[in-house]
Amino acid sequence: MTTGPDRARTPSPLDVQDGRRAWSVLAAAFVAMFVSFGVAYSFGAFLLPVSDALGSGPGATAGVFSLTLIALFGLGALSGPAVDRFGPRRVVLVGALALGLGLVLTSRATALWHAYVGHGLGVGLAVACSYVPLVAVVGGWFTRRRTLAVGIAVSGIGLGTLLVAPLAADLIARHGWRDAYLVLAAVGTVALVGCAFLVRPAPGAAQADRAPLGPRLRTPTYRRLYASGLLISIGLFVPFVHLPAYAVSRGTGDVAAAALVGVIGAASILGRLALGAAAARTGVLRTYQACFALMAGSFLLWLGEPGYPRLVVFAALLGIGYGGFVALGPTLVAELFGLRGLGGLLGILYTSAAVGSAIGPPAAGVVIGATGEYLAVIVAALLLGVAATAMVLTVRSGPPEAAGR
Repeated sequence: MTTGPDRARTPSPLDVQDGRRAWSVLAAAFVAMFVSFGVAYSFGAFLLPVSDALGSGPGATAGVFSLTLIALFGLGALSGPAVDRFGPRRVVLVGALALGLGLVLTSRATALWHAYVGHGLGVGLAVACSYVPLVAVVGGWFTRRRTLAVGIAVSGIGLGTLLVAPLAADLIARHGWRDAYLVLAAVGTVALVGCAFLVRPAPGAAQADRAPLGPRLRTPTYRRLYASGLLISIGLFVPFVHLPAYAVSRGTGDVAAAALVGVIGAASILGRLALGAAAARTGVLRTYQACFALMAGSFLLWLGEPGYPRLVVFAALLGIGYGGFVALGPTLVAELFGLRGLGGLLGILYTSAAVGSAIGPPAAGVVIGATGEYLAVIVAALLLGVAATAMVLTVRSGPPEAAGR
């Protein structure tokens, strides 16, 4: 059954898994994630300029980024099934339009709610249209090298996090934050449109929408994956928001403190690639479970009164585990449930990260604001990580449950 122009095409010798076209799709996915996540995670560079211009205060303005996270993970529940039904090209084009219009609206904001709509929803939708759909498409294009391919694709997230934020800061210093957003809008939209015309459904994807999601979503395996992802995400995103402020409160300079988030992003690239390669030897499920243990255990380094070097090690270990968690999730879902309807399965699974990111950092901020201390937050993140690890260890590999193959 064909449901759009993405699928109405004559098969070509290039349309084989692990072939040349698969690598061009992978390259497009890498660029799309680099651009979309790079723009989304560069918001920290805009925080104070936007706050000062709109008179909103940094606390309320930071909510724009929280909404972006909620949207980029939560809307995957819509963009994932959409790529199964309409094909990746249309979905990525929607993301390109959302990114351009959202950033233009933000650049012209005269009230904070304009930024909430433009950046929070617009950029969030753009990332949702790039992340889950293209991870699913890349997973379908590769068989022998699937884990490596997905790892390369999502390493665009880490590299974008590392490079786009300082580029945005330089644009702001040179041209002001409003024009900086216009530059990002133009470059980002053109890049995503180009990616849209390179991606195409994987061989056999035309039948994906015939595989019902319901029976697979109700399996114990899927529920355990979802629960473990929710638990780990509540604690995982706390350091992204609060670790720099913690470091500053212990005497670290502003630049060095902010660099800790960059360490998480850089280490996540290593995790995505190295743990993806390790999974080929130790098994995807076992390596995925090890990522949870690594993320949970890393919080032990944040306990007490750690010096800056120990915080760097904490950020690096958390980033490695986080990178493997992101890279191996799609491959694990494909291994457990099959390729058909993979976009929908991943999209719904990643709503666990949306809920976790919506709960963790704001709740931590309330506790820190009320007590002036970080210990309770760190202990809570550690315990949540332990609970998530215990939950994911109950997942067993075996014949797909209601996989709809």
